[in-house]
Amino acid sequence: MIQGGLRKTRLHYGWIVTLMGMLTVIAAHGFGRMAYTVILPAMKDGLHFRYTELGLLATGNFIGYLTMGFIGGFLAARWGPRVVIPLALILMGVTLFLTGFAETFGFAFTMRFLTGLGNGAAYVPAMALGAAWFSMRHRGLATGIILSGMGSGSMIAGLAIPWILAYYGPQGWRMSWHYLGISVAMISLVVSLFIRNHPEEKGLAPIGAQGEPPLPPSPNEGKKVPLPFASSMGQVGRVWFLGLVYFMFGFSYIIYMTFFAAYLIQENGFSPSQAGALWAMIGALIIIGGILWGLLSDRIGRKYALALAYLVLATMYGLFAWAPSVPWIYVSAVGYGLTSPSIPAIMAAAAGDFVGPRLAPAGLGFITLFFGLGQALGPAVGGFLADFTLSFSSSFLLASGISLAGGFLSLQLRTPRRDHAL
Repeated sequence: MIQGGLRKTRLHYGWIVTLMGMLTVIAAHGFGRMAYTVILPAMKDGLHFRYTELGLLATGNFIGYLTMGFIGGFLAARWGPRVVIPLALILMGVTLFLTGFAETFGFAFTMRFLTGLGNGAAYVPAMALGAAWFSMRHRGLATGIILSGMGSGSMIAGLAIPWILAYYGPQGWRMSWHYLGISVAMISLVVSLFIRNHPEEKGLAPIGAQGEPPLPPSPNEGKKVPLPFASSMGQVGRVWFLGLVYFMFGFSYIIYMTFFAAYLIQENGFSPSQAGALWAMIGALIIIGGILWGLLSDRIGRKYALALAYLVLATMYGLFAWAPSVPWIYVSAVGYGLTSPSIPAIMAAAAGDFVGPRLAPAGLGFITLFFGLGQALGPAVGGFLADFTLSFSSSFLLASGISLAGGFLSLQLRTPRRDHAL
C-alpha cells in the first residue's frame, strides 16, 4: 500500500535516486566545471595562456554543455536517465583525464568541449529527477538537494586541488585533471547501479503524491520525442521566456565563477591555497543554499524567489568588483555561495511545473539551451574585458548589471497553477 508516495516499512526509493542525482552533479558540475576555477591560475602559468584564451577554454566547455544540455534532455526523455547519465559521466571521466596531457590551446579546447558534452548530458537529466520522483509542491526541495552536489564538488575541489598543486609542483595542474577524471569514472559506476527512471519501476507513487497510484508507463520513453515536443514548446511563450530569464544567470554567474581565483591571486594578493580555501567555503555554502532556495520557491512561488535571488547575486558581483578590503571579499563570497545554486534549482523545478514530470528532462534541456548560450558568451566577454582594462572589475560589474536584468524579467513570469504536461 502506498501512502503519500511512501512505503511505511522502508525509505522511499526516491531519496536514493535523489542521492544519485546529487552524486551526478558533484561529478558533472563540481569536478567537470567548478574545479576549473581553482586549476586556472596554475594552468595559465604552465601553458603560458592569456586570460582571453582561458576564457575561451571555458567557452568551449559551455558550448559542449549547451549542445548536450539541450539534446541530452530529449535523450533522457526518450531513453531514460538510467541510460543517459552513466554514459555521459564516462565521457566526462575520459576527457577530464586527457585534459592533463594538454600542450596546446587546440587540444585543451577540444577536451574542455568534450567534457562539456558529457556535463550537459549528465546534469540536465539529473536535475529533472525531482520532477519524476516528487510531487509539484516538493520539487523545489528535491532539486535543491540534487543541486547541492555542485557545492559538495566545489568544496572537495577547493580543498584537494591546492594540495595536489603544491605536492606535484609544476605538474600539479596536470595531475589535478587526472585525479578528477578518475573520480568521475568511479562515480559513473555507482550511479549506474542505483539510479532509476520513474517511481513505477519500484511500484511507488512520487513523494508527496497523497496516496495517488503509480504513474502509468511513459508514452514517450523509447519513442521519438524531440521534434513534436520542441514544436509544442515553441508555441508557448512562457517557456521561451523562462529560457530568457535563465540566459541572464548563465551569462552573469559564470564570469564570477571563472575568474574568481585569478582575481584574488592576481589583484588581491591571495595565495593559491587561500583562494582554494575560500572556494571550498563557497562550496559548503552552496550545499546549504540549494536546499534553502528550493524550499523558499516552494513557499513563495518560483518567480518571486528568482527575482530575490537575482537581486542578491547582482549585489555580490558588484561588491566583488568594488571590494575596498578583504572582509568585503568574504561577504561577497558568502552571499554568492548561499545564493548561486538558487537559480538552477528553481529553474529545474519550474521546468517540471510547466511541462509535467514525464517531459521534465526535455523541458529543462530546452531552457538550458538559453542558459548554456549565456555560459558560452560570459567567459569570452569577461576575459576580453579583463585583458582590455587590465582588471577584472569591469567584468564583475557587467555580471552585476545582467543579473539585475534577470531579476526584473523574473517578475514577469506567470506561474502554472497545477501539475500538467504541455
